[in-house]
Amino acid sequence: MNAELVRIATTEAIFRNVNERIAESAQRFDADEAEFVCECGDRSCTHRLETPLDDYERVRAKPTRFLLAPGHEDGAIEKVVEQRGRFQVVEKFERTVVATVRSLNPRKPKPA
Repeated sequence: MNAELVRIATTEAIFRNVNERIAESAQRFDADEAEFVCECGDRSCTHRLETPLDDYERVRAKPTRFLLAPGHEDGAIEKVVEQRGRFQVVEKFERTVVATVRSLNPRKPKPA
């Protein structure tokens, strides 16, 4: 397993977890949108993405999809599947990255 790919995927998963907490807070306040962090693999990224909660939930419906600032995609591991001006949605395709982000998915069902 490529250590750099695991590091990138782990960074993306951490940003995704941060966004899960942001979404939960926004929902508690009945907000229609929230300011999420870019879920790219760059640990130093500070981009913020104003995104409707409905769009955010559509991204979260698939564990291999992530919310990124335009131009932050890495063509070696993901492809852009949706462009929305202020943000884009990417889907992971590189096998190590896919396995890592799936294993770190905060919404995966818990074993009974």
